Amino acid sequence: MRQILLREGAKELTYEIRGIVKKAEQISKLGQQIYWENIGDPIQKHNKMPNWMKDIIIDLLRDNNTYGYCHSKGVLETREFLANETNQLGGAQITADDILFFNGLGDAISKLYQFIIPTSRVIGPSPAYSTHSSAEAAHANHHPITYKLDPDNNWYPDLEDLYLKVKYNPNIVSILIINPDNPTGMVYPKEILEKIVAIAKEFDLFLVSDEIYTNITYNGAESHPLATVIGDVPGIAMKGISKELPWPGARCGWIEYYNRDKDSEFDKLCNTLDDAKMIEVCSTKLPQLAIPRIFPDPRYKTYRKELNETIGKRSKVIADILGEIPQLKFNHTNGAFYNTIIFEEGVLKPHQKLKIANPEIAELVESKWITNDMALDKRFVYYLLAAKGVCVVPISSFCSDLQGFRVTLLEEDEDLLHEIFTNIKDALIEYFES
Repeated sequence: MRQILLREGAKELTYEIRGIVKKAEQISKLGQQIYWENIGDPIQKHNKMPNWMKDIIIDLLRDNNTYGYCHSKGVLETREFLANETNQLGGAQITADDILFFNGLGDAISKLYQFIIPTSRVIGPSPAYSTHSSAEAAHANHHPITYKLDPDNNWYPDLEDLYLKVKYNPNIVSILIINPDNPTGMVYPKEILEKIVAIAKEFDLFLVSDEIYTNITYNGAESHPLATVIGDVPGIAMKGISKELPWPGARCGWIEYYNRDKDSEFDKLCNTLDDAKMIEVCSTKLPQLAIPRIFPDPRYKTYRKELNETIGKRSKVIADILGEIPQLKFNHTNGAFYNTIIFEEGVLKPHQKLKIANPEIAELVESKWITNDMALDKRFVYYLLAAKGVCVVPISSFCSDLQGFRVTLLEEDEDLLHEIFTNIKDALIEYFES
């Protein structure tokens, strides 16, 4: 081409969660059955939206108003409903004008980092959720800046690590929290959130809290929304319906601005995000219309409570199967529907392998997929996929120096859940002994 087309940051836009799908599809064509544990899609795992929710959506489809544009910021009735829900928490107080809808949180994440100047950085947790870390790194034309989540302390953040990185890097303008966390399933205790707010206040930062899983907690855990702890610090909460209704195909998420009147630069960022959405006209309208009809329905709390309890039971099944393997660091998960399992240091070796029954798949993996410079957890993930058909994601791809893999807690079939994780256990034992 006449000129170079791509900016330097474009190479940071990687997404192993879906990238592993290409490998799985290759071996599926060669006859290997695939068990999808790579992505948090409840529908793919046969979770069904309740009929009463579907009836609400069907009624909306009969209304001609559903088919037109809505306000650029989102349906006013829905924004008023959500603002009231946040205000009832007793923390930060907002109005409908402090809410902006997007076509899923991926859209919101992309827009947020797009308009922050490249030299200003947002520090996020590691292991990192790829959509955030890739978008932040792409905007900055540099690798992500992260603070450590500690697998030896329930995956809680290393606050000293966070504090020192913020203190000695004046380019950091914001701290990202993912609560409950993806990929670890950790739920931030309130006192830790308060300490992060204090760091933001000390260094004049704004906060971003991805709360897509805020209503998906179990095993006695409780998530604390940013609005309840933020005080007078500027911040943005990111929320959506894709996981908890469940309706990921709706692509419906929103952000809430807190304390935008406390800082003029932060207010400019909020205004810019509003203006960017105005250029696009509006976000998808149907799921927005459904929110103030589904959430207040008395059946909703019962639905969510029962489903959370079910996810909690699955977390315990996985813990029973994998929790006592000595070569692993295993933490019980209490939120979202993932578990990140870490290999103890030194247990992975470059010669280890699994027996692959299909010779075509074995040839593909060992001659084309496996390389000498590959992260050792990724090597295990490829062998697990090829030998057992279980598709998981390596933790080294979550912007982490740790080695391990992420699984989901979504399998609806209890017998199949046991089979999948028993296969993972058998594969781990064989791999360590090879």
